Amino acid sequence: MLIIVAEVDMEELGTALAVAVKTARTERGLTAEALASMSGVSRAMISKIERCEAQPSAVLLAKLAVAFGMTLSELIARAEGGQERLRRSSEQPSWTDPETGYTRKAISPPSSPALELVEVTLPAGAEVSYPAGSYRFTEQQIWVLDGQLRFIEGAKIHELDTGDCLQLGPATDCTFSNPTKKPCRYLIALDKSAAARLHQPYLTTKD
Repeated sequence: MLIIVAEVDMEELGTALAVAVKTARTERGLTAEALASMSGVSRAMISKIERCEAQPSAVLLAKLAVAFGMTLSELIARAEGGQERLRRSSEQPSWTDPETGYTRKAISPPSSPALELVEVTLPAGAEVSYPAGSYRFTEQQIWVLDGQLRFIEGAKIHELDTGDCLQLGPATDCTFSNPTKKPCRYLIALDKSAAARLHQPYLTTKD
């Protein structure tokens, strides 16, 4: 299968992410210290991210997104900009986590108000962990497109093969792991309308 991915200048995206983080913080009237307390990300790191002196990992961005009351993909979408209802394959941007090398590809148009589709490629032997707060705003399903994925949901371990689809349960600490020697590719479907039913942001200081 030929997969066409939009070419994204990572330096430009890093600058845009810095602006997106600072804008989201100031829009909410938060100081860097307040955001640090709410997210569990140090004030020094937040300052480095906003000054584009450090490229944040997916885990750090997820913690900041939770504090802002949005999903990780929404925060990245802010950096990408745009309100189009059609996002062609060649226009779907990808972002690579500097720590693990895993890649997130934004499938859904940026204007999508409730449904969000994200394609992830997890390298062989890699794993990414997220705190429970990362899942508090959405209902999610994972559909394995190619390879094998070990999804650790709290104390429960799910061994997923190609074609398997898992509905996530109540928010808990989770880990995406690829124990094989080949990359794993999977789709995450998020129902962001769940956030509207919570009435107020969920804040976490859990690392």
